[in-house]
Amino acid sequence: MSGLPGVDAGGASASGAGAGGAAGPAMSVRRSILVLGVLEAFGPLSMDLYLPQLPQLAGSLGTSDALAQATMSVCMVGLGVGQLVAGPLSDRFGRRRPLLVGVALFAILSLVCALAPTIQVLLVARLLQGLAGSAGLVITMAVARDMYSGVELSRMLSLLALVSASTPIIAPVIGGALALVLDWRGIFGVLAGIGAALFILALTGLRETLPPGLRHGGGLRRTAADFRALSRDGLFLVIVVAAAAGGAAFFGYLSMSSFVLQDEFGLSPQQFSLFFALNALANLAGAQLSRVLVRRLGPARLYLIGQVATVAAALLLLAGVPLGWGVAGVLTALACFLFASGVGGPNGTALALNGHGMRAGTAAAVLGTVTFTVGPIVGPVAALGGTTALSMALTIAIAATIAGACAFSAARPLLAVGR
Repeated sequence: MSGLPGVDAGGASASGAGAGGAAGPAMSVRRSILVLGVLEAFGPLSMDLYLPQLPQLAGSLGTSDALAQATMSVCMVGLGVGQLVAGPLSDRFGRRRPLLVGVALFAILSLVCALAPTIQVLLVARLLQGLAGSAGLVITMAVARDMYSGVELSRMLSLLALVSASTPIIAPVIGGALALVLDWRGIFGVLAGIGAALFILALTGLRETLPPGLRHGGGLRRTAADFRALSRDGLFLVIVVAAAAGGAAFFGYLSMSSFVLQDEFGLSPQQFSLFFALNALANLAGAQLSRVLVRRLGPARLYLIGQVATVAAALLLLAGVPLGWGVAGVLTALACFLFASGVGGPNGTALALNGHGMRAGTAAAVLGTVTFTVGPIVGPVAALGGTTALSMALTIAIAATIAGACAFSAARPLLAVGR
């Protein structure tokens, strides 16, 4: 089983700076954290900015709540599947060029979404928008792995979370404010402008971290070999399955919370945006606690601690809903769930990427793909039973429990390699 921290499975040293050690120091750490964190915000930006507008979107296009939710689901599928293309491309051609192409297409497709005349056109445009935006997600992880490994990679990912997790804090609040003056089409126009700004930021602020000498030119044959190597890493596969279940739990919250809190508990779009932002702040706080503790406890212990706490919070939510805790109790349980996810998430990613420096783009692509595809499948299926607080809590509890069980099935090897 591969995956030893500090040892690159592809043969390069992964201590200190990673595979891109020659290029990494050229970027200041502070600037790289800022640029990478903002680029990683593609996912939250694509979802959270128009999340308060989902009920209004359904009415405007004369469609059902389920199809309105599906505009999030297909984008998430695009964000996931696209990583299987963008990740290997970044291993072959470097990180910068595939990233710039993806960001530019994201901006263009945001305009297409804004002009969509029907729900069918919007669904197709959202899928393509997700495919384009996937470059920002997967290449960000690959760049981080180019620069760091081991405990320092965990710390870097937690710092990235400080920047990227600010997006779901700010975006729904801005989205709720924009809802006072713009309809959902206007929100997508704003997304197009943000995409253009991110393109300029990436063009001027991000240097190449994978030198030509470390890129592979084997085409599809080399990519297939990379996928085979990943499929033989049992520890990597356990983390991937746990990430898939964790993504399902998070998407259950993301896709149903706007309907639950607005329709069932009577919150306005602005109130929902505020509470959503507070929950995102809890996730950010968990990630930063992880950054502080990881040198003392190690990535593996923090990952397992985060999984235990996530399951406990999810079961607390499931118990509280039928007991009639109300909106305050539900939001408190959700905040605990997101805080615990923030503790475990960066460490799980670091453990998965540590042994794969020479194929970091492909490894990040596999991890990202399952996270962004399983969730969008589970969300709409769960919504068929109604977008109620109980169905949301049940979805989160089942998925979180599966993730925790997967992680603890490999607790011994995790602790052996993740010190």
